[in-house]
Amino acid sequence: MSCDMLVKLYGEKIAVDTELEKKLAAEGIVIKRGIACDRHRIREFILARFSENWADEIDSGILNGGCYVAVKDKAIVGVAGWDGLFKGFFGPIGVDESMRGTGIGKALLLRCLCSMREQGYRYAIIGWTGPQEFYAKCCDAVPIPDSIPGSYGDMVTI
Repeated sequence: MSCDMLVKLYGEKIAVDTELEKKLAAEGIVIKRGIACDRHRIREFILARFSENWADEIDSGILNGGCYVAVKDKAIVGVAGWDGLFKGFFGPIGVDESMRGTGIGKALLLRCLCSMREQGYRYAIIGWTGPQEFYAKCCDAVPIPDSIPGSYGDMVTI
């Protein structure tokens, strides 16, 4: 079941994985900041693979300076953001199904968390997590007790 998770942003665990990013670069995959002029491409990527809610949240994150994308051959293959729905929240994160298992998700996650730390955040909330093991392994995230359905429970549903 999905819950919110908490990540401590200070300390040694949260750092850009330069070795992973070098490996990805050798495969032609670059992690870069998502910028306003790429919003429509990022949105198209998300709508084709994930959901309109995710697209809206990332769109808001881009406007707040909180988005990274993974690009291969000038095509987006992964995206992650923060501060899209709520201040201090990381997510959503998504990688094209054909590219999963390559480390792109971890690279995007760590880039975002490092940027959040640089903006002054001491903790990040990962809202409504899917694979909790991924977050626990990559950044020592821990479940927040009694966080089901969490902040996302306030969304209007039709």
